[in-house]
Amino acid sequence: MTDDHRTPLRSSGSDREHAKSVPDTPQTRAPSYKLAFTDDDFLCRDELRPVRWQLELMKPEILMDAADVVSTVVMFGGARIPEPAHKDRARTQTLAELTAFYDEARHFARIVTERSMAQGGSENVIVTGGGPGVMEAGNRGAQDAGGRSVGLNIVLPHEQAPNPYVTPDLCFNFHYFATRKMHFLMRASAITVFPGGFGTLDEMFEALTLIQTGRMKKVPFLLFGRDFWTRIIDWEALSDAGTISPADLDLFRFVDSAEEALAAMDDWDGAGEVREEIPGR
Repeated sequence: MTDDHRTPLRSSGSDREHAKSVPDTPQTRAPSYKLAFTDDDFLCRDELRPVRWQLELMKPEILMDAADVVSTVVMFGGARIPEPAHKDRARTQTLAELTAFYDEARHFARIVTERSMAQGGSENVIVTGGGPGVMEAGNRGAQDAGGRSVGLNIVLPHEQAPNPYVTPDLCFNFHYFATRKMHFLMRASAITVFPGGFGTLDEMFEALTLIQTGRMKKVPFLLFGRDFWTRIIDWEALSDAGTISPADLDLFRFVDSAEEALAAMDDWDGAGEVREEIPGR
């Protein structure tokens, strides 16, 4: 690493390299002698949690800025939904039926990426959690279009490698769920939610809460699979109970296909008209 010529001061990178060649003595072998920013054990101390959180916030931000990722289309969805060719591996009959959403997610990501590339490739870049299932389908669809996509992975108790379709230079790994969710939403121009489990529900409701409370601007918010979402969540019951307002049902729209989703994104001002379409209303 060369010195940063924007400042006359010696760079931290130069000192890091120089430290590798210091004489081997009891003093230089002591943990206290390590440069603080090269000392993994020190950085993992409980007291350094705020620093680690800040690093997780800054690293993807800096690298995505450098890659000119201006805005993103977020794709949330279940890791357990396989592609239709492998539906026989699904744990339940319902999961086997939900494999259709793998293809729909892949198709949606492809057409969104094609449009993004036609406009320069900096806007509406696909971002997923970087894992299997619907996430893999999203990154795969972007690759089908010859474009790039972001993967926001997280360290889990069971081993999880990024899916092979994430653009390598836009593949990130997180320790903190909170920081990861911030990066999902910081550049979001639209949010799509495919069928999924606890993680998908968590991501969906946090994003809806931020929009509902005015902490995030209203963006197209699309739930893929009307039958799934109206069966899993009784949206009208929340409104009827008064725990949400009827207007909160206007924050999202159900779609069943990639083309329907794209049309909804293009005509989001009309989203309030669809509340009457929710079954049971």
